[in-house]
Amino acid sequence: MNSEFTIAVHCLVFLSMKDESMANSEDLSHSVGTHPARVRKVLSVLRKNGYLTTKEGAHGGYLLSRPSEEIKLGELYRLVAGGSLGPNWCSGESGSNCIVSSNMQDVMGSIYDGGEEALTSYFDSISIEDVKHRIGNGEACSSSKNELSSNG
Repeated sequence: MNSEFTIAVHCLVFLSMKDESMANSEDLSHSVGTHPARVRKVLSVLRKNGYLTTKEGAHGGYLLSRPSEEIKLGELYRLVAGGSLGPNWCSGESGSNCIVSSNMQDVMGSIYDGGEEALTSYFDSISIEDVKHRIGNGEACSSSKNELSSNG
């Protein structure tokens, strides 16, 4: 599983707790705990796919464009991490004289595909709002760096 999925979920939960207030990539990256450019890469995908709106300028930032209870983790997984459950390499070689070697890639591929389907089905049952509630109190995050350090 790649980290873009976790970054996407984190950012959307953070924004859902801001109640109509915008957050910039610096606020979000501080909360996520990674470089702003990495967060902006994920935010760009989310914006292009209708999850976020943006406002440019000194008081600009990101804002959810859909209610958090409508955004399912399965959508986000397919968008930024789909297919990442399976490995980049699998043992065996098709065409080998060894029955194990010649079939391993296809068999493991179908096993990973089944796992991917089960995972996305599970993620489809969880919304950003559900994640927010699992986190705890649901209080809004502040854009102040000092408060983000203690709360976010």
